[in-house]
Amino acid sequence: MPGNKLITLAEAVGRYTRDGVQYASGAALPVGSDAVVFGRELLRQKRKNLHAIFHCNTQQLNLLAGAGAVDKAECGFSGLEVFGFANGLRRAVESGQTALEDYSNLAMALRLLGGAMNWPFVPATVNIGSDIQHRSAFAPDEYPATRKIPTVTDPFSGQEIGAFSPLKPDVAAIHVSLADPLGNAIMLGTEWSRFELSRAARKVILIADAIVDTDCMRQYPNLVRIPDIVVEAVVYHPFAAWPQSSPGLYDVDEAHMKFMNKSLSTVEGTANYVLDYVESYNDIDSYLDLIGRDNIERLSNSATSFLLDPYRKWIKTPAEIAALTAEVTA
Repeated sequence: MPGNKLITLAEAVGRYTRDGVQYASGAALPVGSDAVVFGRELLRQKRKNLHAIFHCNTQQLNLLAGAGAVDKAECGFSGLEVFGFANGLRRAVESGQTALEDYSNLAMALRLLGGAMNWPFVPATVNIGSDIQHRSAFAPDEYPATRKIPTVTDPFSGQEIGAFSPLKPDVAAIHVSLADPLGNAIMLGTEWSRFELSRAARKVILIADAIVDTDCMRQYPNLVRIPDIVVEAVVYHPFAAWPQSSPGLYDVDEAHMKFMNKSLSTVEGTANYVLDYVESYNDIDSYLDLIGRDNIERLSNSATSFLLDPYRKWIKTPAEIAALTAEVTA
């Protein structure tokens, strides 16, 4: 019987990450579910030289790159949708701090699937014949690039096609709506590649907005897209995706999304943002105070709140979660 895997955010970063780690997150929409708070903790613990793998860019990658913590990044989309281009990521790439390897969204999903399936390579029928194939940020002086998406021969048709390298990140921090202490998880709203990422990564840490009793998972086994067998640790952290959204729990904080991206456009603005919104809190309560209790109430009054209704009776209180977490660390 698997045991209780609840640990604190600081413990998760300290135990499972290191300088230079190949770190994956951002497997949902750029304004949706992502473990942004995990990226904040990476900065709090001064992690650097990260090789970041994000299906599509989020405010987490924007912050990590803008703060100088990312040497290499691979992603399929680098904007922030209606909030514009990611200023921190752009600054890091334009300055030469970060080498950004570009793929399409479908390519990133296929590469994660390849990692999950333990394939030696992934047959590529997209990105072929374009500069996505021919240019590589990891080999900038080579054109056309030959190692990014090399050609292979289909043994059945004889056709020349491309080959993607599968993705197998060292560690992935995956934001989920609901998790139980054992590591079973339910995701509300857009899933994107979190399913594949949970199977591709060597170590998986769940960052959950709410912790529920395992009876909830037994009631809805068909919705448990991430099972405990692939999970190393579970972190409880409400508003973990802030300022992005978590369907059923809270909406995107549009004002802070704009403020954050504007701040990350300059070195000085980034330093001030890190001081005020990364290093200024000590625990979950002070983090929520930083967001603002009135703001939390407003964001939680969401048009998608009904999505949480079937699960509410199983949600554990902060006191219950603290007791369970203490059992693990005792």
